[in-house]
Amino acid sequence: MVVAALSSSSSAGGQETCSGLVPALPRREARVSVASFGGVGDGRTLNTAAFVSAVASIERRRAPAGAELHVPPGVWLTGPFNLTSHMTLFLARGAIIRATQDTSSWPLMEPLPSYGRGRELPGGRYISLIHGNGLQDVVITGENGTIDGQGSVWWSTWKKGTLPFTSPHLLELMSSSDIIVSNVVFQDSPLWNIHPVYCSNVVIRNVTILAPHDSPYTDGIDPDSCSNVCIEDCYISTGDDAIAIKSGWDEYGIAYGYPSSNITVRRITGSTPFAGFAIGSETSGGVENILAEHLSFFSSGVGINIKTNTGRGGFIRNVTISDVTLDNVLYGLSIAGDVAGHPDDQYNKSALPMVDYLTIKNVRGRNIRNAGLIKGIANSTFSRICLSNVKLSGGGARIIGPWKCEAFSGSAVEVQPSPCTELTSTSGTSFCTDSATPPASSLHVSSSFDMKLLNGILVYMSVPLYILCAIL
Repeated sequence: MVVAALSSSSSAGGQETCSGLVPALPRREARVSVASFGGVGDGRTLNTAAFVSAVASIERRRAPAGAELHVPPGVWLTGPFNLTSHMTLFLARGAIIRATQDTSSWPLMEPLPSYGRGRELPGGRYISLIHGNGLQDVVITGENGTIDGQGSVWWSTWKKGTLPFTSPHLLELMSSSDIIVSNVVFQDSPLWNIHPVYCSNVVIRNVTILAPHDSPYTDGIDPDSCSNVCIEDCYISTGDDAIAIKSGWDEYGIAYGYPSSNITVRRITGSTPFAGFAIGSETSGGVENILAEHLSFFSSGVGINIKTNTGRGGFIRNVTISDVTLDNVLYGLSIAGDVAGHPDDQYNKSALPMVDYLTIKNVRGRNIRNAGLIKGIANSTFSRICLSNVKLSGGGARIIGPWKCEAFSGSAVEVQPSPCTELTSTSGTSFCTDSATPPASSLHVSSSFDMKLLNGILVYMSVPLYILCAIL
């Protein structure tokens, strides 16, 4: 099997990187400050008009190399605003773009065609705080400034059952290309944090994403019907999946037919009550050619979660996940064909997903409560699933729960605890013979991550683990 996610090269520090997918940060010909358009960074003044005017000024300039919108130190309260092509949004050290909690100032927009409705609720959805559609050459970067969604008002409304439409993302870019997001902190998003959808050539690296563990639907990074994506060197601790690759929902995703393909995820560290690395459950447009490696997750629900459902259709194929370290995780692995609901009752019950050529290798887990489950769908194809050099153990005197398996075929090489019979009695296992040197058993943080920042995050995120059976 060949996983041709993205070609990698070595960075100056010797680590593999796919960040060359989008050229190095362009040298913009012009620079404007939001303060020059009447913005005030006092945390009280609403700066929506200043951001809108600044972006409009960049668009009018039409400079060949584009322009930079500079956000100086301060707290810049704002409602939603759009980006434009050939621009850099730069957050200086100490700069905070903070979303207003006045939900009446958030415009509604149409649902995504591959979803047919809002993800949380039927109908439209609120536009993201920072939004773009049909753009090219957009950079969001800085000196680890913060984009703060102040999501608590949205989470509270959702939990009370009074939210009228689907909550906004912090950043959503639609039908865009040549995107770089780096060196920024995303905090307390109302919904998914970073959502590129129908995009190509996207690099997301060196970002930190934070939200409380009880915040609903606060996924970290969700590439959705995207091609050629590189996600590297990030710390993510949220209330939902850290990374989730998607491609549309049931009959709407099938009709739109835009797969997620050629995606590399590398050196991700984090904690979540749901999944560290996930594919799905919205995979109706298909997901293929995925490489995820050097992942470390702790105090989480599921380490690796591949999820789909009857009615999804589509495919999940040619996926390699390797060199994974887990600590204090409820389920090491889940591959399941009965996860999550449907946008409406019009989905085709005969639209069965296909899962094929899925390799998970070089995994070390300690303090694991259950090894995991692999549960296919009757009359569907869940095949050539390979577990290689997967060693999971309980903590102290605790005996780890066994594998639970149903309706799939595959192979296992050097798996502990002992794999289920579906993985041991299958013939023709040549697809599952590559077992690399196992990773170190201890948790690690990528060399680019500041340990002082990690310690602060762990204090901030000290919330009990919960809500886990619902995802399995």
